[in-house]
Amino acid sequence: MDMPSLSRRDALAGLAASVALAALPAAAVAVPPTPAASLLDRLAWQLLELEPPEATRLGLDTGPHAALRGRLEDRSPAGVEARRGFLSQALADLARVPRGGLDDPTLTSLAVTESAFRTALDGMKLPYGVATIGSWRNTPYAVIQNVGAWLDVPELLDGDQPVRNADDAEAYLERISAMAAQLDGETVRSRMARERGLVPPSFLLDKTIAGLTGTLAEAPLPGGPLIGPLVRKAGTVPGPWSDRAARIVRSRVLPALERQLAELRAQRAVATDAAGLLSRPHGSEWYAWGLRAGTTTRRTPAEIHAIGIAQLADLQKQTDSILRSFGLTDGTIAERATALQHRPGIAFSNDDEGRRQIVAYMQGRIDAIRPRLPRAFRRLVKGNLEIRRMPLAQEAGAPAAYGGPGSLDGSIPGRILVNLGDPSIHNKVTIPDLVFHEGIPGHVWQGEYAQQLPLIRSILAFNAYSEGWALYAEQLADELGLYDDDPAGRLGYLMGLSWRAVRLVIDTGIHAMGWSREQALVEFTAATGLPRSNAESEVDRYCAWPGQACGYKLGQTEIVAQRDRAKAALGARFDLRDFNQAVVDGGNVPLDVLGGKVTRYIAMAKG
Repeated sequence: MDMPSLSRRDALAGLAASVALAALPAAAVAVPPTPAASLLDRLAWQLLELEPPEATRLGLDTGPHAALRGRLEDRSPAGVEARRGFLSQALADLARVPRGGLDDPTLTSLAVTESAFRTALDGMKLPYGVATIGSWRNTPYAVIQNVGAWLDVPELLDGDQPVRNADDAEAYLERISAMAAQLDGETVRSRMARERGLVPPSFLLDKTIAGLTGTLAEAPLPGGPLIGPLVRKAGTVPGPWSDRAARIVRSRVLPALERQLAELRAQRAVATDAAGLLSRPHGSEWYAWGLRAGTTTRRTPAEIHAIGIAQLADLQKQTDSILRSFGLTDGTIAERATALQHRPGIAFSNDDEGRRQIVAYMQGRIDAIRPRLPRAFRRLVKGNLEIRRMPLAQEAGAPAAYGGPGSLDGSIPGRILVNLGDPSIHNKVTIPDLVFHEGIPGHVWQGEYAQQLPLIRSILAFNAYSEGWALYAEQLADELGLYDDDPAGRLGYLMGLSWRAVRLVIDTGIHAMGWSREQALVEFTAATGLPRSNAESEVDRYCAWPGQACGYKLGQTEIVAQRDRAKAALGARFDLRDFNQAVVDGGNVPLDVLGGKVTRYIAMAKG
């Protein structure tokens, strides 16, 4: 059902407190927004104009904003310049807002928005890359194995794009048509980067070329990634939608895909196997920004590398103890962990039945944690969640799974999209912490709280907080007893922590110390015991998104440090539910803003 033509703030207020509002006189409800609130709302809608798919994801492309449903963002150099202009003006407007008399949530929202916009603008001043605002997919490469319209548009069409009537079907066709210009914009930026000496690693280009070639072959098919979702979703909506979509794909999209493929092949002709940014023009400068964006700290690569090594050593001691309890005493930790994952009753079959069982096991872990959540939170959200296989074209360059919340009105559920291309990467060791991280009480759960904040806060994301929270969610699952009778799951939890700790070592090793891909793969498998195919997907992701992988463990480490600080300050008055509620209610924030939120929580708890 479409949302009415209200501001998003009014709509959320009605959803969150309808009973209380109904009991108040009309005059008490009609409170005009403050200048700060009005500015934040205006900036949010301006940002959605620049990023129309985000409006669709949030379910806000309705009423006066319905035109957003048929548009895509401009990824050309002109589109990047438009974002720069928006950010510069927005920062000037934010600087003029008087702070006196504003409440804490509004002050936090202003600080969060200013931080996100300034970081994004600094990134867009770099010689290449970074065409997004408030996103975790920061990359110097306009098109690579896990970035580009060739992936993003099919995922949008298959997932969040609604087709309930003829207008929706027309919007779907408009988005397919707009894909051609988006592809060409990326191709221009890729060519400009190549001319400046920036070329991705050869092994990433090989994956990208293979994926794009597959998309070219599948795109014109009735069941392909562009036409198939329309056929499935249109259902009883009368009209020649499939035929019209096929004509657009053949006449516009395929030529643009071919032009992009030609550029990627030109890059491959001059590419090397150097994995990181250290060997690329402006690489150190870009990586410093990538770490800043990915961690919301100013920690140096050397500091981050040392933190990873120290945490990994402690985690591997705990992992060794559990492996010995399974009778696995000979070999490295990685060898023993791998052996356990192949035992009968732990692994799933490498076929469609195994894929079905994987999804069912994931759902079972979500069902198990739901009744325990009142022990960790004062106020529960719904946790609207479904588990689905990610689009096939995406699987080769994607992680094991990823997740996030659904639309604001609940019509689109939150999702865990699971990579089932190689079922062997999933088993009863690896699945529990994965679903707690991506789903509940991780990304999907935290995202539903964030959606109750002003619209701008639902759009902007800080990798260190969101991924740090998701990793902290795995810790909460342990503290709530989910592993008490599941030693295999506990092993997976510790392996997952090791995985995130070794990311600090590998990401900095690749981009600041000149590590090769093979050296990174050896370090990853030795630390985690995960399969080679998983290792390759992970390491290649670090090569494509420099700095992003460091946000997980640094974010979780900071949340735990803030919890320890609160415990020390409050003593017997500390309550886990209140701390968690303060952190999750504060929304997605940079880590320094998180510290301020906890300081205010401590003061309130002391009375």
